[in-house]
Amino acid sequence: MTRFAVISFPGSNCDDDCVRVVNEVVGETGYKVRHDERTLDRADVVLLPGGFSFGDYLRCGAIARFSPIMDAVRAFAAAGGPVLGICNGFQILTEAGLLPGVLRRNVGLSFICEDTFVRVEGRQTAFTNGLEPGSVLKLPIAHNEGNYFADDETLNRLEGEGQVVFRYCTERGETGLPGRPAAPNGAARDIAGVSNVRGNIVGLMPHPERCCEPLLGGVHGRQLFDAVLRTIAGDGGPL
Repeated sequence: MTRFAVISFPGSNCDDDCVRVVNEVVGETGYKVRHDERTLDRADVVLLPGGFSFGDYLRCGAIARFSPIMDAVRAFAAAGGPVLGICNGFQILTEAGLLPGVLRRNVGLSFICEDTFVRVEGRQTAFTNGLEPGSVLKLPIAHNEGNYFADDETLNRLEGEGQVVFRYCTERGETGLPGRPAAPNGAARDIAGVSNVRGNIVGLMPHPERCCEPLLGGVHGRQLFDAVLRTIAGDGGPL
């Protein structure tokens, strides 16, 4: 059984969702690891879930990056272990310097909760292993600070290195339409998710764990969990 460690910070509210999906939908082993622990208990995959870690004081993810467990997450990632940051987890990964860029307030300065479409981009990562480039996933978002930002030099490097993993788009996969930005939050270049150079760390604002069962309106999120299982099994992927 593949072991998924789900990091639980004060204010996390999607940690139980992630554990449930891993255990009851994907059929693997999911368990929570508290923010003040120092080991990942033989994890094969690490998930940083959504929520409002430490109340999003200072900046979203700014305090969580100093949690004791983050040293173990850094070591796990440095050894090539697959790490996925979802929403607040993505914010934590950028604050910790494990992913480039920052997440700023949404362009409308309001919380957004809706279904979005994202296009699979770039080169394959631990969590897009086997996904067809250009394919479109329908995934929900729920955030106030999902506006991805980086300077032009960084954005050009991410594009050139294939580190833009997901991009907001229309249902038909379109981006860059005149007067119709695909990113509801104002994200630079419609970026919804990025990876590190190695491809074992991925962060995205949409919530795949909320879209793994037909009862919840879709199953596209399941593809990310299946992808990392292929990676762990050695079936393609960057690791």
